[in-house]
Amino acid sequence: MAGKGTAARSKSRSAKPVTRTRADRPDISSRPSSIRSWFRRQLRRVVLVFGALVGLILILVPVYAVVPPPVSTLMLRDLVTLHLYQRDWVSLDEISPFLVRSVIMSEDGQFCSHVGVDWGALSTVIEGADDDGPSRGASTIPMQTVKNLFLWSSRSYIRKGLEIPLALYADAIWSKRRIMELYLNIAEWGPGIYGAEAAARHYFGKSAADLTRRQAALLASALPNPYVRNPAKPSRRQLAIARTIETRERKSGAYVSCVFPN
Repeated sequence: MAGKGTAARSKSRSAKPVTRTRADRPDISSRPSSIRSWFRRQLRRVVLVFGALVGLILILVPVYAVVPPPVSTLMLRDLVTLHLYQRDWVSLDEISPFLVRSVIMSEDGQFCSHVGVDWGALSTVIEGADDDGPSRGASTIPMQTVKNLFLWSSRSYIRKGLEIPLALYADAIWSKRRIMELYLNIAEWGPGIYGAEAAARHYFGKSAADLTRRQAALLASALPNPYVRNPAKPSRRQLAIARTIETRERKSGAYVSCVFPN
């Protein structure tokens, strides 16, 4: 028995260590290339999705020149979050001229003279921006329309970078009257309230066609902050803004000639 144990120990000591060949070792050098390949694949997918979305928008802009948009991105947000919304599409001829002129004069005084972007106002805003970004916007009505239809609402340079070329494209495709018709039917006038018709009925109990000059000015004054400003119960500040808009609307003349040529 002792001899067998001694022989076993001797055999164990004489055994050669197992060595791994290069083929058996994990290829550490291939890991960085695998990671790069994964990132390239993800980037390719992002580019394809982005390209598809841009292509869809480029198709929808001419379509919306003749067809009312079924929803905007803000309406989609309400649908996804299970919130009801009101919107009744009406033609521009079914909206009070007081409201059309008031919105132009309060939101985009150069509407008839620019081609989608007010470069002068945009330059002023960019020059006045600090490290936290611009303190105010320079969005024209075409810019606001494409933002509401196709983009998101939070402020960012990325969104603005998409908004500008889309506004130029839309302004080249849509007439000025069509832009106002689209904008006034998708603008948000409060939680779940979209378009002039829904707003007029919600706040004043009447059709958008029957709005008075003062009611139109109050609705226009609410557009920059529709969640805070209530046209039916305006604050003193909002009343002051509405009076200023009303004064500008009375003197709009050539500023709205692209929508009201006479």
